[in-house]
Amino acid sequence: MKKVFKSTAVTLLLITIITILQACASKEPDKVVIYTNSDEEAIEVIQNTLNKNGYENQYILQSFGTSELGGKLMTEGSEIEADLVTMSSYFIESAQEKHNMFEDITFETNSLKKYQSYYAPILAITGALFINTEVIKEKSLPIPTSIKDLTKIEYKNLVSIPNILDSSTGWLLTQAIISEYGMEEGGIVLKGLIENCGPHIESSGSAPIKKVRSGEVAIGFGLRHQAINDKLEGKPIDYIDPNEGNFSLTESIAVVKKDDNKTKIAMEMAEVIIKEARKDLIKNYPVILYEGEDISQEYKAINSKEFKEPLKVKLLEEHQEFFKKARLALNK
Repeated sequence: MKKVFKSTAVTLLLITIITILQACASKEPDKVVIYTNSDEEAIEVIQNTLNKNGYENQYILQSFGTSELGGKLMTEGSEIEADLVTMSSYFIESAQEKHNMFEDITFETNSLKKYQSYYAPILAITGALFINTEVIKEKSLPIPTSIKDLTKIEYKNLVSIPNILDSSTGWLLTQAIISEYGMEEGGIVLKGLIENCGPHIESSGSAPIKKVRSGEVAIGFGLRHQAINDKLEGKPIDYIDPNEGNFSLTESIAVVKKDDNKTKIAMEMAEVIIKEARKDLIKNYPVILYEGEDISQEYKAINSKEFKEPLKVKLLEEHQEFFKKARLALNK
């Protein structure tokens, strides 16, 4: 019996050692770890660009939701496993303020706007309204010109919007409402909008356009370029730049301070992504960020605006509470 126990113990020890070795090997310490919140189209462009420029098999790319990756940045700081991050710019700024965790960019970017020294934008998204022209005609609905119009009774249960608690696209909507109407009147507008959406408040920024395409709803708020692309493809979709304005968010790239050889390689990769990937990224996200870029006229929002306060995680949280309050008021 003692021999059996001894044999079992040795076996278990060997299994433990093998597991530890496998875990260590799986981390592949020589490879640059990239964390991103980008969607599939952007990730494909980033990977193709790195591979074409000699970095194939030199990195590990892991995808996260915005809230999940934002939480890791805010809690882990420079202890995060990632060497390179692509992420919503407001999360990068807030994480830097809290942890001082990013290196200054060491290459020239030629960006049109001045950004913080520790990141460079890779893409931008812009919000707008869009409609299903067939549903609008079938139901004899007036074409809205503003977000506030969508609170009218004729649009009841025919509107879809993204939820700011789940989607950064929903923040574009909230910024537009607060910027135009303030917190008090804006709260009334948002309450009416939420009421008219009924079950069509979505956890994904792309869900409203999908519901508008299918005809399940007549009108949505979401990413402007998606509606333009649908219209150009001949789908019964049209887009509207609302009176409240077209607000935008950028996603940026930043190098985590690691003080090792991977930091240098991560900076090289960041430069390649900025200088080589933009020509493909701008096709899917047609917002001009750098000198020398151009897009066709229809992609240029006619009512572009910026929120009066800097976009930070704290401001996002305030606007999320604004949304929650409007929703609670509806249920009273």
